[in-house]
Amino acid sequence: MYTIVRKQILNSTVTLMEIYAPLVAKKAQPGQFIILRTDNNGERIPLTIADFDIEKGTVTIIFQIVGATTEKLGRMNEGDALCDFVGPLGKATHTEGLKKVAVVGGGVGCAIAFPVAKKLHSLGCEVHSVIGFRSKDLVILEEEFDKNSSLVRKMSDDGSWGEKGLVTDALLSLIESGEKYDEVITIGPLMMMKFVCELTKKYGIKTVASMNPVMIDGTGMCGGCRLTVGGKTVFACVDGPEFDGHKIDFDEAISRSGMYKAFEREKHEETCNLFKKEVE
Repeated sequence: MYTIVRKQILNSTVTLMEIYAPLVAKKAQPGQFIILRTDNNGERIPLTIADFDIEKGTVTIIFQIVGATTEKLGRMNEGDALCDFVGPLGKATHTEGLKKVAVVGGGVGCAIAFPVAKKLHSLGCEVHSVIGFRSKDLVILEEEFDKNSSLVRKMSDDGSWGEKGLVTDALLSLIESGEKYDEVITIGPLMMMKFVCELTKKYGIKTVASMNPVMIDGTGMCGGCRLTVGGKTVFACVDGPEFDGHKIDFDEAISRSGMYKAFEREKHEETCNLFKKEVE
């Protein structure tokens, strides 16, 4: 039984859950993910491991409500149990030997960026976190980044939190001020990561991007998470989810990511209507 031991609403669409899954927690590392099902009839969805506690035997996930399954998951409460919670899957973030890194996160992608920043900080790496949100109301994990970073640049599209502008604006200013990074790690919306990678390529800075395409089985068999990296087809679930950002075909990834949005919205609406009927 994968029991929800803690639930915290981070903002209007983003929720944190701590799940009792001792075997997953024992092996988990930053950058890896799990695949869960809410019930026997539920679909399989991948969610990145946001944190883990080996002593408590728990794994933390942070998710945004966008489709039917995340709607169902968001309506579950402490004490409820998930049907499946499989992992850890994917390759862990490479952190050994890095002395100075910029971690660039956008929106709910900051939930994925945080454990990476935390691990690097614990290893004595100088971590510069650049985090961005559309507005103050959507900010998550601000205190956590403050505690696990040597420097934090906070950006918002409308200027209601931190500085007004994009994460690329902050990263560019850091680079132009003379900061030298061993690596830049970027996690967030595809378009954001594309422009981060284009920026760092100009300056010859190694950049790793965390990709989260559609996944079904998490073992490389279905091919749903395929990407083109360096002209070759790879699978995010087994070859990633992190890849050399300068070799990723972002345009292809962006195009494929929109294939199921209409279906996703339709199923989300159906699920919401179903819950409304149950209440009535």
